[in-house]
Amino acid sequence: MIHTLNLQERALKNDQPAPSRRGFFMGAVAAGAAAAAVTTLPNNPLTEAAPEPQAKPEKGGGYSLSEHVKRYYQTTRV
Repeated sequence: MIHTLNLQERALKNDQPAPSRRGFFMGAVAAGAAAAAVTTLPNNPLTEAAPEPQAKPEKGGGYSLSEHVKRYYQTTRV
C-alpha cells in the first residue's frame, strides 16, 4: 500500500517549516521598508540633478552632427 504524505508530514520529515501567509507578508513588509530606507538616504546618485540641456539655436537648425549621430551613421552602412 502506498502512503502519501500530506503537507504537514512532509514539512516535519524535511525539517522545514510549512510556508505560511504570515511569513510571506512579513517578508514583503521587510522588503518594502528596505526599499523606502534606500530611497530616502542622503547623497543618492539617482536623485542628483541632471546636467542643464544646451540652449536652442535662435534661427532653427537644431540638427548637429554629434558623436552619437556619427556612430549611428556608421552602424547603418552596408
